[in-house]
Amino acid sequence: MYFVIADDFPLSLLGTQVLLEGMGHVVLESHNNGQEAWLAIKKLKPEFAILDISMPDMDGLEIAENIRLYQIPTKIILLTSHKEKSIFKKAESLKINAYLLKQNALDELKSCINYLQKNEVYYSHRIKLDIETDIDYLKGEALGKLTFSEKKVFELIVAQKTTKEIANMLFLSEKTIEAQRASIIRKLGIESDKNALLKYAVKFWKPE
Repeated sequence: MYFVIADDFPLSLLGTQVLLEGMGHVVLESHNNGQEAWLAIKKLKPEFAILDISMPDMDGLEIAENIRLYQIPTKIILLTSHKEKSIFKKAESLKINAYLLKQNALDELKSCINYLQKNEVYYSHRIKLDIETDIDYLKGEALGKLTFSEKKVFELIVAQKTTKEIANMLFLSEKTIEAQRASIIRKLGIESDKNALLKYAVKFWKPE
Protein backbone atom coordinates (compact mmCIF):
# COMPACT_ATOMS: atom_id res chain seq x y z
CA MET A 1 0.00 0.00 0.00
CA TYR A 2 1.11 3.56 -0.76
CA PHE A 3 0.89 6.35 1.82
CA VAL A 4 1.34 10.09 2.22
CA ILE A 5 1.74 11.08 5.87
CA ALA A 6 1.69 14.47 7.55
CA ASP A 7 2.36 15.62 11.11
CA ASP A 8 4.01 18.77 12.42
CA PHE A 9 5.67 16.85 15.27
CA PRO A 10 8.88 15.23 13.93
CA LEU A 11 8.90 12.23 16.29
CA SER A 12 5.29 11.35 15.45
CA LEU A 13 6.03 11.65 11.75
CA LEU A 14 9.11 9.44 12.00
CA GLY A 15 7.33 6.91 14.20
CA THR A 16 4.45 6.58 11.75
CA GLN A 17 6.83 6.13 8.83
CA VAL A 18 8.86 3.47 10.63
CA LEU A 19 5.69 1.56 11.55
CA LEU A 20 4.36 1.66 7.98
CA GLU A 21 7.61 0.59 6.40
CA GLY A 22 7.94 -2.19 8.97
CA MET A 23 4.56 -3.45 7.74
CA GLY A 24 5.86 -3.50 4.17
CA HIS A 25 4.06 -0.36 2.99
CA VAL A 26 5.58 2.49 0.97
CA VAL A 27 5.62 6.08 2.23
CA LEU A 28 5.65 8.16 -0.94
CA GLU A 29 6.08 11.47 0.89
CA SER A 30 6.00 12.77 4.45
CA HIS A 31 5.36 16.39 5.41
CA ASN A 32 5.14 18.63 8.46
CA ASN A 33 3.09 21.21 6.57
CA GLY A 34 -0.56 20.75 5.62
CA GLN A 35 -0.40 22.61 2.34
CA GLU A 36 2.53 20.51 1.13
CA ALA A 37 0.76 17.32 2.22
CA TRP A 38 -2.37 18.27 0.27
CA LEU A 39 -0.36 18.98 -2.88
CA ALA A 40 1.34 15.59 -2.53
CA ILE A 41 -1.99 13.79 -2.11
CA LYS A 42 -3.50 15.65 -5.06
CA LYS A 43 -0.53 14.72 -7.26
CA LEU A 44 0.15 11.15 -6.12
CA LYS A 45 -3.36 9.95 -5.14
CA PRO A 46 -2.04 7.42 -2.59
CA GLU A 47 -4.20 4.65 -1.26
CA PHE A 48 -3.93 6.11 2.23
CA ALA A 49 -3.24 9.46 3.88
CA ILE A 50 -2.42 9.59 7.59
CA LEU A 51 -2.91 13.14 8.81
CA ASP A 52 -2.52 15.11 12.00
CA ILE A 53 -5.17 17.79 12.51
CA SER A 54 -3.13 20.75 13.76
CA MET A 55 -0.57 21.69 11.11
CA PRO A 56 0.76 24.91 9.54
CA ASP A 57 -0.98 26.42 6.49
CA MET A 58 -3.72 23.75 6.22
CA ASP A 59 -5.05 21.47 8.93
CA GLY A 60 -5.98 17.82 8.58
CA LEU A 61 -9.72 18.51 8.34
CA GLU A 62 -9.15 21.01 5.51
CA ILE A 63 -7.07 18.43 3.66
CA ALA A 64 -9.81 15.84 4.16
CA GLU A 65 -12.40 18.30 2.87
CA ASN A 66 -10.31 18.86 -0.26
CA ILE A 67 -9.84 15.12 -0.80
CA ARG A 68 -13.61 14.65 -0.73
CA LEU A 69 -14.24 17.74 -2.87
CA TYR A 70 -11.83 16.52 -5.58
CA GLN A 71 -13.20 12.97 -5.25
CA ILE A 72 -9.75 11.51 -4.71
CA PRO A 73 -10.13 7.83 -3.67
CA THR A 74 -7.52 8.11 -0.89
CA LYS A 75 -8.60 6.64 2.45
CA ILE A 76 -8.09 9.11 5.29
CA ILE A 77 -6.83 8.26 8.76
CA LEU A 78 -6.73 11.15 11.21
CA LEU A 79 -4.05 10.55 13.84
CA THR A 80 -4.39 13.31 16.39
CA SER A 81 -4.25 14.45 19.99
CA HIS A 82 -7.59 16.26 19.66
CA LYS A 83 -10.27 14.68 21.87
CA GLU A 84 -12.94 17.34 21.33
CA LYS A 85 -16.31 15.93 20.32
CA SER A 86 -16.95 18.88 17.98
CA ILE A 87 -13.82 18.00 15.97
CA PHE A 88 -14.68 14.30 15.94
CA LYS A 89 -18.19 15.10 14.63
CA LYS A 90 -16.71 17.34 11.92
CA ALA A 91 -14.44 14.46 10.88
CA GLU A 92 -17.45 12.12 10.75
CA SER A 93 -19.31 14.57 8.50
CA LEU A 94 -16.37 14.42 6.07
CA LYS A 95 -16.63 10.60 6.03
CA ILE A 96 -13.17 10.08 7.48
CA ASN A 97 -12.19 6.41 7.30
CA ALA A 98 -10.65 6.35 10.77
CA TYR A 99 -10.10 8.70 13.71
CA LEU A 100 -7.31 7.60 16.04
CA LEU A 101 -5.85 9.28 19.09
CA LYS A 102 -2.08 9.45 19.32
CA GLN A 103 -2.16 8.07 22.86
CA ASN A 104 -3.46 4.79 21.39
CA ALA A 105 -1.51 4.88 18.12
CA LEU A 106 0.83 1.96 18.74
CA ASP A 107 -2.05 -0.30 19.75
CA GLU A 108 -4.46 0.69 17.01
CA LEU A 109 -2.75 2.01 13.88
CA LYS A 110 -1.53 -1.35 12.61
CA SER A 111 -4.90 -3.10 13.06
CA CYS A 112 -6.67 -0.06 11.61
CA ILE A 113 -4.63 -0.14 8.40
CA ASN A 114 -5.10 -3.89 8.01
CA TYR A 115 -8.86 -3.52 8.46
CA LEU A 116 -9.16 -0.59 6.04
CA GLN A 117 -7.48 -2.50 3.23
CA LYS A 118 -10.78 -4.38 2.77
CA ASN A 119 -13.27 -2.11 4.55
CA GLU A 120 -14.32 1.53 4.38
CA VAL A 121 -14.54 2.60 8.03
CA TYR A 122 -12.59 1.59 11.11
CA TYR A 123 -14.30 2.33 14.41
CA SER A 124 -11.97 2.64 17.37
CA HIS A 125 -13.47 0.95 20.42
CA ARG A 126 -11.66 3.54 22.56
CA ILE A 127 -13.22 6.64 21.01
CA LYS A 128 -16.40 6.67 23.10
CA LEU A 129 -14.30 6.53 26.25
CA ASP A 130 -11.70 9.09 25.20
CA ILE A 131 -13.64 11.75 23.27
CA GLU A 132 -14.56 14.72 25.45
CA THR A 133 -17.61 16.96 25.10
CA ASP A 134 -16.40 20.52 24.49
CA ILE A 135 -18.07 23.92 24.41
CA ASP A 136 -18.23 24.08 20.60
CA TYR A 137 -20.08 20.76 20.49
CA LEU A 138 -22.55 21.95 23.11
CA LYS A 139 -23.13 25.15 21.15
CA GLY A 140 -23.88 23.16 18.01
CA GLU A 141 -26.24 20.87 19.90
CA ALA A 142 -28.09 23.83 21.38
CA LEU A 143 -28.41 25.80 18.14
CA GLY A 144 -29.50 22.67 16.30
CA LYS A 145 -32.71 22.73 18.33
CA LEU A 146 -33.68 26.22 17.16
CA THR A 147 -35.35 27.43 13.98
CA PHE A 148 -33.58 29.93 11.73
CA SER A 149 -35.56 32.88 13.15
CA GLU A 150 -34.97 31.70 16.73
CA LYS A 151 -31.24 31.53 16.06
CA LYS A 152 -31.28 35.16 14.88
CA VAL A 153 -33.12 36.21 18.03
CA PHE A 154 -30.74 34.19 20.20
CA GLU A 155 -27.68 35.78 18.54
CA LEU A 156 -29.07 39.22 19.37
CA ILE A 157 -29.77 38.15 22.94
CA VAL A 158 -26.13 37.05 23.17
CA ALA A 159 -25.25 40.57 21.98
CA GLN A 160 -27.35 41.81 24.94
CA LYS A 161 -30.03 43.49 22.85
CA THR A 162 -33.39 44.17 24.49
CA THR A 163 -36.68 42.76 23.20
CA LYS A 164 -37.58 46.18 21.78
CA GLU A 165 -34.20 46.52 20.03
CA ILE A 166 -34.46 43.00 18.58
CA ALA A 167 -37.99 43.69 17.33
CA ASN A 168 -36.82 46.88 15.60
CA MET A 169 -33.77 45.20 14.07
CA LEU A 170 -35.76 42.23 12.71
CA PHE A 171 -38.85 44.28 11.75
CA LEU A 172 -41.07 42.18 14.00
CA SER A 173 -43.43 42.98 16.84
CA GLU A 174 -42.26 42.78 20.45
CA LYS A 175 -45.00 40.21 21.01
CA THR A 176 -43.46 37.96 18.33
CA ILE A 177 -39.99 38.34 19.88
CA GLU A 178 -41.36 37.45 23.31
CA ALA A 179 -42.98 34.33 21.84
CA GLN A 180 -39.68 33.33 20.25
CA ARG A 181 -37.83 33.94 23.52
CA ALA A 182 -40.28 31.65 25.28
CA SER A 183 -39.78 29.00 22.60
CA ILE A 184 -35.98 29.24 22.91
CA ILE A 185 -36.19 28.90 26.71
CA ARG A 186 -38.39 25.83 26.34
CA LYS A 187 -36.21 24.16 23.70
CA LEU A 188 -32.97 24.76 25.58
CA GLY A 189 -34.42 23.64 28.90
CA ILE A 190 -33.70 26.93 30.66
CA GLU A 191 -35.56 28.03 33.78
CA SER A 192 -38.08 30.74 32.92
CA ASP A 193 -36.90 33.23 35.55
CA LYS A 194 -36.41 36.87 34.59
CA ASN A 195 -33.20 37.35 32.58
CA ALA A 196 -32.48 33.58 32.73
CA LEU A 197 -32.03 33.41 28.96
CA LEU A 198 -29.58 36.31 28.93
CA LYS A 199 -27.60 34.81 31.81
CA TYR A 200 -27.48 31.47 29.98
CA ALA A 201 -26.40 33.07 26.71
CA VAL A 202 -23.62 35.16 28.22
CA LYS A 203 -22.28 32.29 30.34
CA PHE A 204 -22.54 29.73 27.57
CA TRP A 205 -21.18 31.76 24.67
CA LYS A 206 -18.62 33.81 26.55
CA PRO A 207 -17.03 31.43 29.08
CA GLU A 208 -14.36 32.96 31.29
